[in-house]
Amino acid sequence: MTPNRNIMTEQYNKQHVLAVKKLGVAFKTDEGIVRGVNDVSFKVPKGKTLGIVGESGSGKTVASQAIMQLLPKNGSIDEASEITLERNGLSINITSLKADSKEMRSIRGGSISMIFQEPMASFSPVYTIGNQMEEVILFHRDVSKEKAREIALDMLDRVGIANPSVRLEQYPFELSGGMRQRAMIAMALATEPLLLIADEPTTALDVTIQAQILELMRQLQDDLHMSIIFITHDLGVIAQIAHEVVVMYLGQVMEWGTTREIIKESAHPYTKSLLSAIPKLDLLHDRLIPISGDIPSPLARPPGCPFHTRCPEFIPEKCEIADPEETKLSETHYVSCFLYEEEDQNDG
Repeated sequence: MTPNRNIMTEQYNKQHVLAVKKLGVAFKTDEGIVRGVNDVSFKVPKGKTLGIVGESGSGKTVASQAIMQLLPKNGSIDEASEITLERNGLSINITSLKADSKEMRSIRGGSISMIFQEPMASFSPVYTIGNQMEEVILFHRDVSKEKAREIALDMLDRVGIANPSVRLEQYPFELSGGMRQRAMIAMALATEPLLLIADEPTTALDVTIQAQILELMRQLQDDLHMSIIFITHDLGVIAQIAHEVVVMYLGQVMEWGTTREIIKESAHPYTKSLLSAIPKLDLLHDRLIPISGDIPSPLARPPGCPFHTRCPEFIPEKCEIADPEETKLSETHYVSCFLYEEEDQNDG
């Protein structure tokens, strides 16, 4: 029996800018077919931030690449998958568009912008910051070259870069890491996107710059009324910026809910393990609690629940056999775990 992971899509009808339904992504490799994302569904509320959290290899970045149609050549989206963008009162099925089509190019960088963990991956080293920002603005907005420069200057100023007219004439390598990250955010937001996908944008930054970037993103979200998908492995960062959270493991959704529910009322053993691994300032002398074992290779996915090989609450002869269906804990909180199916049966 195929597990139903789409209860959220059917029942959680809050206004949204993006809906992902039954997303599956596969890669052809020399060793065989690798499933990067498996039957994932979520929605991004308008004007809010959805956090996607999980360890490296959990499928977070692959899901974002699928949304942007930026998968490598050996990757493909399942036919049953559906990614829908709500724009100007119209629903656009992104999965029906070719990656190099004119409409997809207008969406990518226009309606949906993306910032990456390493800003040097977004900037060409041979063109100035100004050249690159103006090119993006001219491609996605119907403005003159002079107006494009004004917009670029204004965005650099809004993200807190001093002397923006000087910075426009500089090359990426002339800016510090934190400043490049701000410039990348400015370029992504210069097209006035409906949705910003931020893929671990603070991981390479020190904690002071990280806090500044998070505050900046909150301010810009309020000013521009945009939605954000914030991808990270750090639940501590998620707690500061996200309104809702999706927890992923080995390409599947383990739990989703409001940030408060995920942080304060976490249900899945994997979510609890992630929270336990966060250092606590009031317990500096205590040892950190790592998650035992390693995330399995996608080439050797375990049968049953993907987390059962590392789960401290493993149920023998069940977790290793079948994949649990989603269980509703509240109107905004769902978990895929046999522990809660057992509770439902006992309550019945």
